[in-house]
Formats: sequence, C-alpha cells, structure tokens
Amino acid sequence: MKYVSGFLSIIIALFISSTAAGDVLVYGQVGGTVTLPRSKWGSERVLVLWYLGTDTQPLISRNAHGRETIDPQWKDRLSLSKTDFSLIINNIRLEDFKSFKCELKDFRPQPTSVVTTFRLSRVRVQPVSPLLAGKNLNLKCDIEEIVEGTQRRWLSPQKQDPKNDTRVQIKNDGSLTVMSVTGQDHGEWTCVVTYQGRKANANTHVSVIDLSPAHPQPIYTSVSSLSLLHLPCFLSNPPPLSWSDSQEKSIQGGRWTFTPSPAAGSNTRVVQTLVNLSLGPPLAWVVNQKRGLDVSALQRKNLNLSLTKKGVTEGDRGEYTCAVEFQKDDTLKRSIRVEVLQVFSSPAPVAFVGQEVNLTCTLGQPLTSDLKVKWIPPRQSSLLALGSSPHPAHLTIPEARDINGGRWRCELWRNKTKLTSVEITLKIERVPMDVWLLVTICAAAVIFILLLILTVILIRRHRQRVMMPRRGKRRICRCKDPKPKGFYRN
Repeated sequence: MKYVSGFLSIIIALFISSTAAGDVLVYGQVGGTVTLPRSKWGSERVLVLWYLGTDTQPLISRNAHGRETIDPQWKDRLSLSKTDFSLIINNIRLEDFKSFKCELKDFRPQPTSVVTTFRLSRVRVQPVSPLLAGKNLNLKCDIEEIVEGTQRRWLSPQKQDPKNDTRVQIKNDGSLTVMSVTGQDHGEWTCVVTYQGRKANANTHVSVIDLSPAHPQPIYTSVSSLSLLHLPCFLSNPPPLSWSDSQEKSIQGGRWTFTPSPAAGSNTRVVQTLVNLSLGPPLAWVVNQKRGLDVSALQRKNLNLSLTKKGVTEGDRGEYTCAVEFQKDDTLKRSIRVEVLQVFSSPAPVAFVGQEVNLTCTLGQPLTSDLKVKWIPPRQSSLLALGSSPHPAHLTIPEARDINGGRWRCELWRNKTKLTSVEITLKIERVPMDVWLLVTICAAAVIFILLLILTVILIRRHRQRVMMPRRGKRRICRCKDPKPKGFYRN
C-alpha cells in the first residue's frame, strides 16, 4: 500500500509538471503597480522562481528556508508578497509589458515543479490638456489585448460611477464623454478593467480651470460704516499661469461689473464697470474709485480677483459679476447677488414721549417665504408690551415712552441660521418747557391776529351801513351863499 501511494504521488507530480497552468492575462498601466498571483500548488516551503519571458536567470527567487534573491536591476521595483509570494511589480515601465514565468519546485517527497506563464497587457487612458469649465471632456480606455470576458467601467474623481450623471455618455468601446465640465470634474478619472476576478486601474488626471464656486444664495450684509463686504473670485485648479505672462498663455483679461438692484433707486439697471484689467504694458488694474473698493487681493495674488468693500450702503444692492477672459473668446463668469439689510425710523430717530414711532426693517423688497426678521429691543423694553409679534418687518410703537429708547436690533434669519443684522438707536425725549411756551405764544399771537382781523371787518361793515342813503327821501342841497333870482351882468 505504501508503494502504491508513492507511485500515485509520482504520477500526479509528473502530470502537474508536464502541464503548465496556461497563460494568465493580467492588465496594468505604465507607472502603476500590478500583482502576478502564484499558483496555489505546493506548500509555503517551496522554491519560488520568477523569470522574465524565456530568460534562464530568475528576476527574484525565494528558497524553502525563506531566503530571497533579486536581480540588482529590478531591486527597487520587484518584491514578493508576504502571504503567498506573488510577484509585485511597482512603477511599471513600457518595456515591462511582456511575459513573466513563475516556477514552483517542491523536493518532498519527490522533486516536482509547476510553471505558470503570465502575460502583462497594457491599459491606458490618453491624457487630456486642461479644459475650461463648460467644455466637453472626452476620455477613452484603451486595452492592448482585449479578450472575451474583459469588462471596463469608469470612476469619477469622487470615486463614484458616473453612469447616473445625465451629462455623461459611455460607449461600448470604453470611451467616455462628459458634457459641460465643472470644477467638480477636476481630478483623477479611473478606468477599472476586470478580467477573471482581477482588477486593474488606469488613471488619468483631468484639469478643469474654473472660477471659485458660485454662491447658491445671495450674500447678505447690512448698512453700516463697519460692515465688510467680501466678493470672492479666483481661479480654482489653475495651471501654472499668471496675468503677467497671459500673452504667452491663454489669459487675456479680467473685470468686475455691477448691476444695481431696482430697490437701490435705479430703474434702468445700467451695468457699471468696477474693476478692469489693463494688460498694458505695464500690467495695471483700473479701479472705479467711487465705489470704495479694496483691490489689495488683486495685487497680492495675480490669479485672485476677490474684492472687499468697507462701509456698505443700500446703493450696494445688486448683482456683481466677475469675468476672466481667455483666448478664442472663451470667458468664465461668476455672478454674486448682494442683499443689504437696513432699518429706519419714521418720522425720525428722535421722537417725543407720546408720539407714534414706526420702525421698518427691509431688504428694499418684500421678504421671500424662507426669510424672516427678528427684533431685539433694548433691555428695558418689551415687544409684548407693544402687542406685536417678534417677526414683523414693520414695527409700530403707538405711544413712545422712555423705556422704548435705546438700541434696537433687527436680525435676518433663514430657518435656524442668522444671515445678518442691523441696528438703530432710538431716542425718546420729553417736550421741553420752552417749547410749550413758544407754542403758547404762537397760539396767542394767532388768536390776537384773528380777533384784530375780525374787528376791522366789523368796523368797515358798520361804516358802510351808516353812509348808505335812505330810500324815498329827496336830498336838499344847501348853498353856502344863496343868491336871489334875476338877471345879472358879468
């Protein structure tokens, strides 16, 4: 029986050694890493030999006692895995896409061996030049040797399958098209090739030149000499460009424009140029000084067009547009809408005790349904005492009192987020005595003038009545020196 089992083991070993495991296809990318899996035959205490093609000198080997030997030319790029002694090739070169052979030798109980041949096939994705946002991205995953059962799929820079993106078109030949790319498409795109359960990745870097992300909501600020309005605009993911060499590269200019809101008192909405880049020579920024803009960011970073403005007024409401011009009439634009919160008192910030005061908090237009205001009265005052809810845009104080004086703050909220706030100082004063005296004197003077006018009117009417002749009586004229009738000679 012992001889029979030994004979069977020799027959099995001879059969294994005489039939290679067949060529195994493995995909890889230039510059990438690939693992060539060794056969599961034999125990860990076997001699592992890896060869390049038909070479007789092994690239790397490991004996049954764990000692490894490596070709000096491959020292920095080859290694064996710690678990099953598979071959790991790092930083794959173009000349590495050949055949590799793995030979396993076991000397117990009889010398036997098994050989597996691997074909390393190249997968690549053609690189693309930097794209401007809004252009189309075209990628193709090329496989040097494609066989039945090979599958390809794409991963976006966010490591997600882009097939659900309506902008993406994927064809059976491995090509991919992304319509109207944005800054989100910037990064590493990956073609994943799967064959017989093994995966190989082919990566390519896509550079998308875009402006800083647009604000999904308007920028809310308030009327104040201390308010700071920051308008961000800069190139995201830029290639090595600068304004100074824009003639040699692709940047041709940049500018900021402002379209005032009708609520700011402009019905025509005339577009105003705030900042304009003069390519020169020399290179210079032309700034609209009337707007009080700070362009220090433009001077520190040539690819940063961000602006700041200190001292916000209601005239700053509107739409600000940042534009960067490139060759071939390509332009990147970003628009930012600015809403300015203001509060004012009617009839004036100074009121007298007992006078009605109206406070109005407004953006210059009716608030949308997702916005609300919140009034914060002075400490000594209370909104409940006014009989008003805390969220009206128009707040009425029916009869002003001393406790209503102080700093009133109006806050603008969206859900649970405070957007901005603005304050107004309300003064409540008592009417001084000299004012009452002046009012009394003026009233007495008016009454005296009215009585005087009435007296004059009555006197004139009385005189007219006395001088009027009586009806039915003849008037007799009495001469001063009457003469007798007769003839007289001159």
